[in-house]
Amino acid sequence: MAKLLFKNRLERQKALEEVDIYPVISSEFCRGRKVEEVFLSIAEGGAKMVQIREKNRLKKEIFEIACKCRQIADSYGMLLIINDHVDVALAVGADGVHLGQDDLPLVEARRIAPELILGHSTHNAAEAIYADANGADYLNIGPIYPTKTKSLSYESLGIAEIDRISPMLHIPFTVMGGIKERHLAELIAHGAKHIAMVTEITEADDITRKVIDLRRYWEK
Repeated sequence: MAKLLFKNRLERQKALEEVDIYPVISSEFCRGRKVEEVFLSIAEGGAKMVQIREKNRLKKEIFEIACKCRQIADSYGMLLIINDHVDVALAVGADGVHLGQDDLPLVEARRIAPELILGHSTHNAAEAIYADANGADYLNIGPIYPTKTKSLSYESLGIAEIDRISPMLHIPFTVMGGIKERHLAELIAHGAKHIAMVTEITEADDITRKVIDLRRYWEK
């Protein structure tokens, strides 16, 4: 395995501060392209952090995909985040793991993975406050808009929820859920510094060009 660029949690936290677009890759939303090919195209666009989110693959398959992406991430100086699986994240030398409400509790994840960035999905103020207080390095607020990338039992939150929740937080937050390029200016205006996107990036004809174009919104 290649030498890791970020050696500990502190270095990863500092790198997280520089993240703008946060692409999330799921193989079912790649238009038949391999995850590692999509990952490389994203890397060439300059993204600083990418999450591998595979809900319908065997853990061995996720591990094999993540190993290939780890090599690319090292070459481009990117943070690699694995969705759900703390063991896979540790095994491939990922920089972090993103946990949902039904995954391993934050406290236990921190106990076994003290140097990983821990992200946590939250869908209301109570969940966000809990994640903030129990070891998350960042949390996600979402879904902001209606989304088709996952089945949900709750409604989209709307952009006003960013204004309500963010003042309560002491850690960075990302936003996610149905986000398209047309939403970026508004989200950034409401204080969203780190914006996670799935299909807008991974289903693009030219993924590298799409990432470059999206990152320009932060320059504006």
